[in-house]
Amino acid sequence: MMNHTLGSKVSMWLVVGAVATLMAACSPEINHRGYIPKAGAFAQVSEGMSKSEVEGILGSPSTTASANIQGDSYYYISSTTQGRSFLKPVETNREVIAVRFDKNDQVSSTAQYGLEDGKIININSRKSVIAGSDLSILQQLFRNIPGLGGGDVLKRKF
Repeated sequence: MMNHTLGSKVSMWLVVGAVATLMAACSPEINHRGYIPKAGAFAQVSEGMSKSEVEGILGSPSTTASANIQGDSYYYISSTTQGRSFLKPVETNREVIAVRFDKNDQVSSTAQYGLEDGKIININSRKSVIAGSDLSILQQLFRNIPGLGGGDVLKRKF
């Protein structure tokens, strides 16, 4: 009788452990990457400030851009992604703070951009575009076989 109750307790704990594992696998994983702004820091930046004053308030920028004609720009970029277990993470929030400087390294303008302001550019699509080669694999196989009307085969959609 004692072994029967011990076995039921062990199986109950196994079930509880399996349910807890499944629930943990389904919970979202939220990741914050890049610049994490301090509350109210962006509002402290104003026109005419020097680069060192901006860096003192906002810290080091995520990236910079230089244009000798117009002046430099600092960009502070942050991103939040959410993913579930084996699914691909989805970006849920993005914030870009742009600080533009004039030729004298003084702030000339500031801007704040969000996820809705961006465009998705697939830099690493792993596909090479070849001009004039829009044939399917079957069209490529049959185009040089005599007697099958290679020209007609090319016009067909497979």
